[in-house]
Amino acid sequence: MKIKALLAAGMVLILLLVSLTGCSGGGVTAAEVPPVNVNVGNQQTGIWVNGEGKITVTPDIAALSLGVSAQTATVAEAQSQAAEAMDKMITALTDNGVASKDIQTQNYNIQQITRWDDKGMQEVITGYRVSNMVAAKIRNMDKVGSIIDTVAVAGGDLTRINGINFSVDNPEQYYAEARELAMNDAKAKAEQIASLSGIVLGKPTYVSENSYTPFVPYREVYLKSSMDSSAMPTTPISPGETDIVLNVQVSYAIN
Repeated sequence: MKIKALLAAGMVLILLLVSLTGCSGGGVTAAEVPPVNVNVGNQQTGIWVNGEGKITVTPDIAALSLGVSAQTATVAEAQSQAAEAMDKMITALTDNGVASKDIQTQNYNIQQITRWDDKGMQEVITGYRVSNMVAAKIRNMDKVGSIIDTVAVAGGDLTRINGINFSVDNPEQYYAEARELAMNDAKAKAEQIASLSGIVLGKPTYVSENSYTPFVPYREVYLKSSMDSSAMPTTPISPGETDIVLNVQVSYAIN
């Protein structure tokens, strides 16, 4: 038993010597291991705020959606009536200062008109409808109402006017002022957040922006017929106001 105990003790001593030899040889000690820096930050670090800059302006463009719709027993007749009425409307537009480049066809459609025949249990064609719609950009805002009246008379009973959208032809001219307002708005918000949080606000580390100019719709367009045009006043059209809006998103560092 004594021999077995001595052998076990010898084996433990040999293993301990081998372990110490390996660590003191070509191995790397704990003092030689370089420190590891772990970056747990992300793009949300700091204070993130949104700022808005809004400039209110008067629209200088009226986009008028108008056209003709003719319904007859044959396609050829409907096309002929629609073409004649549209030619008169285009002439009325150009004669009132609307440039040809500002008149664009939006839709041309030929549609069968049918009814249900109970006796024959089938659809029966009763005629054809031809529609031709254009978008006209009117740059002289003082003439919008009179132009609507003129084209309505030119197209007669075939005239269709779907509505008007008002916009700004060159919104970019207002972006610099709107941008300054947006950045000031963002900074004021960030400073308030920093003050309430008891921290010191640093410099911006990230900035992005987007802008938009909403269209202002106007749907109530009165159409007067050619029969009583002399008795009716000019159609009143008011463009109102629209907003040029620019938004920024800003990230501020925390000192």
